[in-house]
Amino acid sequence: MRMALTVASAFNEFDSVVKPSPATWTKVCERRDAVLKVIGKAFPAGGDIRYQSAKIIGSLGRNTACRPVDDIDLMVYLHIDADLWAQKYRGDSSEFLYRVRRVLNEHSPVRKVGARGQAVRFFYVDGLSVDVAPVEKYTSGNYGIPDGSGNWLTTNPVKHETYLTERNDAVSGDLKKIIRFAKKWNKAHSSRLASFHLEMMVARTYGTLGGNSRTALRLFFDYNLYNLSVQDPAGFSGDLSSYLTQSNRDAVNDGLKAARDRADLALAAENRGDHREAIRLWRIILGNDFPIFG
Repeated sequence: MRMALTVASAFNEFDSVVKPSPATWTKVCERRDAVLKVIGKAFPAGGDIRYQSAKIIGSLGRNTACRPVDDIDLMVYLHIDADLWAQKYRGDSSEFLYRVRRVLNEHSPVRKVGARGQAVRFFYVDGLSVDVAPVEKYTSGNYGIPDGSGNWLTTNPVKHETYLTERNDAVSGDLKKIIRFAKKWNKAHSSRLASFHLEMMVARTYGTLGGNSRTALRLFFDYNLYNLSVQDPAGFSGDLSSYLTQSNRDAVNDGLKAARDRADLALAAENRGDHREAIRLWRIILGNDFPIFG
């Protein structure tokens, strides 16, 4: 059990627990390279579908992932010959996805390779899976990804990554650390918010961001209370809160209010020197990975 004597040291300890360790990053990179070796052999130069490039996307790509890291999202650009695209795959992304799964299954030493919606998953016995999202690159510079029902969605994870980095720079603070803390709050309280939606909520919250994570988190809870709608900064997905039912919206707002009110009590306790009580309250907000007093 991790322990701390002050609230500031508890948050520093929590940060070291939450973010992926160097050993995790080493494993992520090794697994990425192993999968790309398979993809390169499966879709070589000269084929009608050819491997071009790849990028880790999702929370790992944006450096907002929390431990434990269970999967790696890998966007893989596979160039499709123009005739094959026009005749077969432009109107049927599912057929493209299943071809990718079939070919990778033939070339991979991994025991199980399966398709799930928009990606092909490499299952590993240690639990760190790799989700390969095969995409076609459009002349606009954006990407087409299978939507799970035969159509194509336009996306560009690079724009999302750039936006978040620019927001971090604009507030002159550690925005991505606050995102990881907000994710731990979400996970500790029923995980009702989708990861990317939550990230964009945090990103739009701050005009400035100082070095006090406690007041920053309190502001996140307060600013987003009854304010769950946020637009996709890349302009593709519209309102990122659209997946929430009304009952889920109500539950999220209840959770934000409870977290804000507890954060107020925790800040007051810290200000009067009662670090034991402040740490107790933050642990309720952020979950059992948060240190205890001692």
